[in-house]
Amino acid sequence: MSRPVGPEHGPAVVLCGPMGSGKTAVGAVLARRWGVALRDTDHDIVEATGLTIPELFAERGESGFRDLEHRVVVQALVTHDGVLSLGGGAVAASRSALTDYVARGGHVVFLDVDVDTAMARVHGDRGRPMLADDPRGRWLELMAERRPLYTEVATVRVRADGRSLARLASQIERRLGVA
Repeated sequence: MSRPVGPEHGPAVVLCGPMGSGKTAVGAVLARRWGVALRDTDHDIVEATGLTIPELFAERGESGFRDLEHRVVVQALVTHDGVLSLGGGAVAASRSALTDYVARGGHVVFLDVDVDTAMARVHGDRGRPMLADDPRGRWLELMAERRPLYTEVATVRVRADGRSLARLASQIERRLGVA
């Protein structure tokens, strides 16, 4: 299957959305279908530092983590040519880089999901320091803050709840005009 036509340099598609929206899971399906690599910015950060996300938050605080995340996103938007999955909070610090990527012909897909679906997906995942104390309440707060940012940078919005990964990937492909 072909991949979407995008910028000369940069990802075939960028996936953004809140924790539990399925960015990495559906990204893996798209990458496999298109014969490209999947890159997850959270995984890049863990690999580069040798620390888990909770360890990074504890050691550097959220602002230190976000600075590192921004550098990883900016680099990936230029060097990666496959599917790029962003961490849930990456859009805030990287809006201008994402806007530039879109201006170059890139595609940003906002995977929109409801709180019940997200909670079912992240339940028991201790690797999410932003949800440490009150997962449901905190997720709702973060989504209220971040939804305008996701919609600002997205070229496509797709509902990510109630669908299998294969159906979600097919819907993204249709919305991107992939044959």
